[in-house]
Parts: sequence; structure tokens; C-alpha cells
Amino acid sequence: MRKRRAAAADRRAAALLRWYPAAWRARYGEEFAELLAADLAERPRCWRRTADIAWCGLSARLGNAASPPARWIPPPRCGPAWLAAFLTLGLAMLAQLAIGWQWTSPRGAATTAGTVLMCGAAGAVALLGFAAAVPLAGQALSGLIRRRQPAWPAGLLAAGGLVLVAGAHHFQNHWPGTGGMAGHRGLVPGGLAAFGWASTLAVSSYWAHPGALAGFPALQLAWMVLSPVALVGLAAGTAAVIRRQPLPPRLAAREARLAGAAALAACVFFTGAACWVLGPGSAAAGLFHAGVMDVAGLGVMAVALAATVCAASAARHGAAALAAGGAAS
Repeated sequence: MRKRRAAAADRRAAALLRWYPAAWRARYGEEFAELLAADLAERPRCWRRTADIAWCGLSARLGNAASPPARWIPPPRCGPAWLAAFLTLGLAMLAQLAIGWQWTSPRGAATTAGTVLMCGAAGAVALLGFAAAVPLAGQALSGLIRRRQPAWPAGLLAAGGLVLVAGAHHFQNHWPGTGGMAGHRGLVPGGLAAFGWASTLAVSSYWAHPGALAGFPALQLAWMVLSPVALVGLAAGTAAVIRRQPLPPRLAAREARLAGAAALAACVFFTGAACWVLGPGSAAAGLFHAGVMDVAGLGVMAVALAATVCAASAARHGAAALAAGGAAS
């Protein structure tokens, strides 16, 4: 049975390699086929892998220098984008809760538990993201210096990040929680809550109320339109930089572990958000009221979380296949 599965994986790997030109297959095909066969044995069905190989193979046929090296099975393209979408909606919810904590205390224990879980998970994701970004930044910088990688992914990432940080820093001075003197306002640090509120201003139910939206200052309306563009640029640039880094097996395994930990922290964050949105007392009027926008946001977060977990799992399988291929060579 194992021999039959191995033979089937070899045949599928050979078929997928035909996406690449003959010159590429002659130079890299044998080693890449071994890695691909190992990955096929682990994940017999994965449409993302097939799409990745087709895209990279066509790019190689068109002479794209960014086609992946032979010893690299790339992670899914959409992982950073889904995580960014999840965090955007989640931080908007947390900012809404933080405003309430500045002025009063919630009535239900579910809101308190949800806030604690969301704060802890957000901090964990931030730390894990920093730990993952440092080595990738070094790899990207090295590629730029040696001119092995195009400059536009790093430029897009930097531009999106700078616009988002600068704009959020400017508008956080208008945070509605400023001046609150509630006894438990320190549960969510005011500065971080204000920054999160300003960076997620676009996630607002005011879009469904044009009359109320017309009363906003023109500069704030412009930021509500521009901030999602900056966020998309940041996520797209990050994904492009990650995709173009030929990581060694040990570093790939480390990044995959960090991705898995970040996905787990995102699950904890989602649990906290669900405690607040679906818990008793969330429908009561007041600063801690969870509206239709929050319920819809929770549903979108569930979809984004599922995609993030799948991407982290695919990264782990890819790192394992890369390590197996490195050991075999």
C-alpha cells in the first residue's frame, strides 16, 4: 500500500512539474520532484499547492526571475491577508470595548472575560509577529542588497505601514475614551486602545447611515477611506516578501511554528470576542452593547480564522517536506 501511494505521488509530482519549462526541469526538476512527492504524501489534496505550482510554473515560462528555487515549497499566499483581516475586525471590537472600560464597568462577567482574552491574545500575536518578522526582514534586506529580489514588495510593505502608523498616530488624539476615569480603565492600555481605534476607523456601522456620516470632518472621512488601502498594501507587501524568501529548512520550520502559535493565539482572541458578542448582557444598551456590525464582524472573523489556521497547517507541512528533502540530499 505504501509503495502504491509513493508511486502515485511520484506520478502526480511529475505531472505537476510539467507546468515548468524544460530547462527549469532539467536543472531543478529531480530535487523539486522529491520535495513535491513528500508533500503530496502528506497532503494528497490541496488546491492551493496546485495553484501555486501552476502560477510559478507559468511565471518561469514567461522568464520571471521570481520563480521559486528548487528547494523551496512556498507557503500559501493568502495567510497574511486572512490574518490581517481577522486582526482588523478584532482590534475594532477591542477598541470598542476599551472605550467602554474608560467610562464604566460592564454588567456581565462574559464581557470582562472576553476583554481579558482578547487583550492577552492580541499581545501574543504582536510578539509572535515581531519574532517572525526579524529573520524575514534580514532575508529580504539581503536579497535587495544582492539584487536577487525585486524592490516593490518591500516598498509596498513599507509604504502601507508608514501610512497606517502615521495616520493612526494623528487620529488617536480624537479617541472617545480620552478623559475617562472609571476604576478599571487600566485593563486596556489607553494609548494602545486609541491607536487601535484610529487604525480601524473604517470598520464602522456609520457607513450604513450616510446622514450621520456626513457630519464627520472631511479629514476623518478621508482617513476612513485611506486606511483600508494602507492596510491592504501592508498585507499584500508582507505576503509578497514572504513568498519570495527561499528559507533554509531550519528557518522555515521556525517560521512555521510561529505561524501555528499565532493561529492558536487568534483562536483565543476569537473566543474572547465570542464571549462578548454572544454572551449574556451584550444586547443591553450602553457602552458595551454589541450591535449588528459586531455580530457580522464575528462571522467574518470566523471565516478568516479558519483560513488562517489552514494556512498555518500548510506552512507546517511545507516546512516538514523541505526538511525531509534536505535530509535526503
